[in-house]
Amino acid sequence: MTSKQRSYLKSLASNLEPIFHIGKSSLTPEVTQAVSEAFNTRELVKVAVLKNCIDDPHMLAEALAGRTRSQVVQVIGKKIVLYKENKDHKKIILP
Repeated sequence: MTSKQRSYLKSLASNLEPIFHIGKSSLTPEVTQAVSEAFNTRELVKVAVLKNCIDDPHMLAEALAGRTRSQVVQVIGKKIVLYKENKDHKKIILP
């Protein structure tokens, strides 16, 4: 992913609300499965890491991206933005 594409995805993600929350149980298989299923209907997913989660958001982002075969767009504070291209229903056209 180029820096121009990453910048474009960041601008799209700024208006999104997090649809998943990672709490004190950290990254469970259920959370991973839910995020993976979300990529069936959308290409950009925002995840919030709650205050009671002791794990580093950057480490969680890399682990989640690896397990869902997606790419980390950004980690800002305790918010994670992931992107996965949907070949069947492409909604975001990257520059």
